Amino acid sequence: MSESAAGAVIVISSHVIRGSVGNRAAVFALETLGYPVWALPTVILPWHPGHGRATRVTLGEDDFDSLIDDLIRSPFVGEVRAVLTGYLGSARQADGVARLVEALRDKNPDLFYACDPVMGDAGGLYVPEETAIAMRDRLLPLASLATPNRFELSWLCGVALESNAAILEAALSLGPSRMLVTSALAMMQGSTGNLYLSGNTALLAEHRLIDNPPNGTGDLLAALFLARILEGLDEERALQLATASVFEIIARSTRRGADELTLERDAASLASPMALVQMRRLLHPGQKRRR
Repeated sequence: MSESAAGAVIVISSHVIRGSVGNRAAVFALETLGYPVWALPTVILPWHPGHGRATRVTLGEDDFDSLIDDLIRSPFVGEVRAVLTGYLGSARQADGVARLVEALRDKNPDLFYACDPVMGDAGGLYVPEETAIAMRDRLLPLASLATPNRFELSWLCGVALESNAAILEAALSLGPSRMLVTSALAMMQGSTGNLYLSGNTALLAEHRLIDNPPNGTGDLLAALFLARILEGLDEERALQLATASVFEIIARSTRRGADELTLERDAASLASPMALVQMRRLLHPGQKRRR
């Protein structure tokens, strides 16, 4: 893919010095698939907090806003085709991201914005509630695509999600025209799924559940699915390839006994995954209502 055909992606998320989470995962995946990346860190950490307490450096709010202003005024802004955001270090960063997306859309109405609202998991919120609210109220209304996990979607909608039908209804109510929900409920025993909703399409991609996978799988999936959509693939094929890549890399990393995703050894799995993924078409909530 040529640089002009790909277009640049601005990725705004956390940066770790060691590991493959946040920007480290997303930038590697996008560049491997041929996309120029502009990477803006929201926080800097030596490693993922799951490995133990460590220094956390949050980009100063005034400095973050100044960098956003520079990007908006950039003479290279015409290169940008998409924005992907993940973990934010403060609520005010959400305002800066919103300003950037709105300014870029003024110049390019086709700008694609993928919002991965990284805020928590089954253990609860791991960002301040103020930051989670800012993501919900400032960023999701602008998103072309949102990629929450099941807990995040439940928190955003304020409802329990104990079935895929409930997940679909919640995704439909949230607002973005495309929703990809990770950790959905698989139909096959011992599996997990990614559930996708858009237009009149509802898809479930299932693969075998691997216990205690390394962190960063959500960051990786969001970047890969975005890349495949920008590539022009149909939604089902994009979901299948992105899911297969993540599953294959989880399996290979775990088999090596790694505590991080071994992306540097598995670039081929990003580009041409071989893992089998079960694809299912589900009943779209809108179709159910028309019956």
